[in-house]
Amino acid sequence: MSVDPMAYETQFFGFTPQTCMLRVYIAFQDYLFEMMLVVEGVILKKLDGIPGCKISPSQIRKCTEKFLLFMKEHFDKLFAKMEEMLLQLVLNIPKNVLLPEDRVQEQYPYSKEEFQALQDELQQLQQQCRAEAAAEQELRAELEEQKAVKAELEKILQCFDGLENICREHGAGNFKESFALLTQSSKKLQDVLKDVEEKSRKMKRHDQLM
Repeated sequence: MSVDPMAYETQFFGFTPQTCMLRVYIAFQDYLFEMMLVVEGVILKKLDGIPGCKISPSQIRKCTEKFLLFMKEHFDKLFAKMEEMLLQLVLNIPKNVLLPEDRVQEQYPYSKEEFQALQDELQQLQQQCRAEAAAEQELRAELEEQKAVKAELEKILQCFDGLENICREHGAGNFKESFALLTQSSKKLQDVLKDVEEKSRKMKRHDQLM
């Protein structure tokens, strides 16, 4: 069997030429074995009709096997020549022949360096696409977060509007002014609380010294 991969022929035929030849060889070999079994059966019938014949079936089988071996050796030699001829003249695509699906390579030829440059550019574009997809995902996540914050702010504004309405109903005037006064009062209370705490600490120290 030929060891040439014959990749271009495989692309055209859809199967490797070596596989085709192997199947043909197996088919011929099977036919040869069947033929020898038929010949053996015919000989046994002929000898069975001859009175006093001393040739046994086992002897016939040995002769059949020897003849089969002889035929197989000659068949292998003939088939090797036939395989060589078929692989060269029938199942072989000449070097100057271009398949229709490869015509584009003839119209737009490129070198190994150009092909490698295209591969590098393709890899860079793929990396850029992945980076843009990741950035888009981050933007989507940020947008969702902004939507959530906006919803919370709207709730707070609604709450302030409700407080302002309550203040108006109770004659408290402008809610913003009331809130500012409340903040100032709270700060004064905090200062008073700090002052009380400081005086309390001083009194405790005085009691300890006494």
